[in-house]
Amino acid sequence: MRPEVNAARRRPLGLIALLAVLLALLTVPAGPLTGAHAAACGTANAAQGRTATASSTENGSFAAANAVDGDTGTRWSSTFSDPQWIQVDLGGSQTVCEVVLGWEAAYAKAYQIQLSANGSDWTTVASTSTGAGGTETRAVSGTGRYLRVYGTTRATGYGYSLWELAVHTTDGGTGPVIPGGGDLGPNVLVFDPSTPGIQARLDQVFQQQESAQFGTGRYALLFKPGTYNNINANIGFYTSIAGLGLSPDDTTFNGDVTVDAGWFNGNATQNFWRSAENLALNPVNGTDRWAVAQAAPFRRMHVRGGLNLAPNGYGWASGGYIADSRIDGTVGPYSQQQWYTRDSSVGGWTNGVWNMVFSGVQGAPAQSFPNPPYTTLDTTPVSREKPFLYLDGNDYKVFVPAKRTNARGTSWGNGAPQGSSIPLSQFYVVKPGATAATINAALAQGLNLLFTPGIYHIDQTIDVNRANTVVLGLGLATIIPDNGVTAMKVADVDGVKLAGFLIDAGAVNSQVLLQVGPQGSAADHAANPTTVQDVFIRIGGAGPGRATTSMEVNSDDTVIDHTWIWRADHGAGVGWDTNPADYGLRVNGDDVLATGLFVEHFKKYDVQWSGERGRTIFFQNEIAYDAPNQAAIQNGATKGWAAYKVDDSVNTHEAWGLGSYCNFTTDPTIRMDHGFEVPVKSGIKMHDVLVVSLGGMGQYDHVINGTGAATSGTSTTPSTVVSFP
Repeated sequence: MRPEVNAARRRPLGLIALLAVLLALLTVPAGPLTGAHAAACGTANAAQGRTATASSTENGSFAAANAVDGDTGTRWSSTFSDPQWIQVDLGGSQTVCEVVLGWEAAYAKAYQIQLSANGSDWTTVASTSTGAGGTETRAVSGTGRYLRVYGTTRATGYGYSLWELAVHTTDGGTGPVIPGGGDLGPNVLVFDPSTPGIQARLDQVFQQQESAQFGTGRYALLFKPGTYNNINANIGFYTSIAGLGLSPDDTTFNGDVTVDAGWFNGNATQNFWRSAENLALNPVNGTDRWAVAQAAPFRRMHVRGGLNLAPNGYGWASGGYIADSRIDGTVGPYSQQQWYTRDSSVGGWTNGVWNMVFSGVQGAPAQSFPNPPYTTLDTTPVSREKPFLYLDGNDYKVFVPAKRTNARGTSWGNGAPQGSSIPLSQFYVVKPGATAATINAALAQGLNLLFTPGIYHIDQTIDVNRANTVVLGLGLATIIPDNGVTAMKVADVDGVKLAGFLIDAGAVNSQVLLQVGPQGSAADHAANPTTVQDVFIRIGGAGPGRATTSMEVNSDDTVIDHTWIWRADHGAGVGWDTNPADYGLRVNGDDVLATGLFVEHFKKYDVQWSGERGRTIFFQNEIAYDAPNQAAIQNGATKGWAAYKVDDSVNTHEAWGLGSYCNFTTDPTIRMDHGFEVPVKSGIKMHDVLVVSLGGMGQYDHVINGTGAATSGTSTTPSTVVSFP
């Protein structure tokens, strides 16, 4: 490590280099380009956010990734010897026309710029023995997937040190470069404490969205840091409300964020597709009301009081999810049949109906399933909170929280959260009318995606091929594949973050709607897993939809953190043969973790798990209501397809807090052999499992395999298994 006195003495020169880099990167295009070269060379940085490696690093603070992170305040630095190199994987073959090197004071006097198709056979496309440091712009011409800067002679006694390595590629003159950043569109409403008429505008949105269960409106309500008085934000369908601070306590409501069920006669079981995030609440009457069902996350919230999860009058309520939140008072689920709370803090918990699950929750009730029905894990094995939009001064950025292991409590309660920020300029801000071709072109340029509220019809798959790409939706942005394509595919790469959007099946059958990793994926992503958070999938309801498999996870170590995968049982385009879908979630990758898994109404397995060492914490399921008769769900010699199936080839699997419910409305005489089917092996462990017949509309003969008492009668009493085997 460099002596402090030397580092201090060199600091002014480093500042000059940093300012030079900033100037170069803010100039589009960088460098003195002229003529045909300037016209053909793209301005987007194809290296930004890509996977970078190096021959060495000075220490852990100067990783290769720092040179391609878009942050001119971080750098890569090598050890103090020759030769040294840094290389970047551009994600696919690219025609490179320009490289911009933003050197720190420790620069290269002699170096080569090289390209390779495979990362091992290199072709030199530019070289110099008279490097001057500062910002160097090199015009090059060549094609390759990998680009390497190979330093042979240092200009100082230190190593090689780059603030940023920018790579520009040619578009062949066939299309424009897609800019990052920009405004957030008409359906993102941004408020500050001085905005006039806030309550009236909130009420206007709610009146439009309160009962629009399958409507086309999409809204994000964003509040700048500050204090807001006398606010009651009623949240309807396809509406997200969020603060724009780095901490929930940066944005405080002296008031409430409310979900109730007046639109549905006090029944909260259809209060879907909405969210509240990153706010602090001082509820007017001491307790906030959040009476929701599936696909309605309550994330990163601080309630300085209590939280009521039931509708006014304590009518039916079914399902829900809290994460990374602090509720100072007591949480009252009351009529909520099932609920999952993760990595949070609560002042108390009053009751449970069937299935209340906690992991990493300070103040959670003790393990006591089935009476009361509490499943409590002290920590969450792996978690990474959902990315979120925030304001840094006047600049929008997306904060990407760091991965946590064995987490307990919130990620933000002890000072600044751990993670990294990405400026909005590194996102393609997607607005209604954008085509899949444009979206893919933006991804190919190295941009992340921020879907603004709206509905997006696509005619080709959205391909997410770059490690660490963020795809974030606001206001339940909805993606619809029109011609039977897969809506989105993720390559078998590290650290992709998918969050906050809805995929709605189109009228032409898609074999898969969301695929995480191609089949046969085998790379190890334990250090930097892909996360799927608040990504919801729907088949039918808004109109006829068809899909064979809704979500397929092939990449190892993926974390699925809150999803609702739903074959619609009501709405438009609903029927056994009208919105067919065989499988909800199929997991083929190893070491996949699901936290908050809601999957319902599929014609075959709702969940089929083939990967090794899978884990699920909380599972909520309803078997397909509309099966016409016993024969329609016969699975060979087995009556019914299990809600949760672990394949016979699997040797290790563990799950906690799982429930499956039947309600065969067409033929109530239908019977299921069991709700859960797993191999009987020492490595297979199932904890706190139940099945329920809703009002006697069909029955289960067992809970897991041949274990567990049958349901019977019309009393809607669960049959439980505490531990299997």
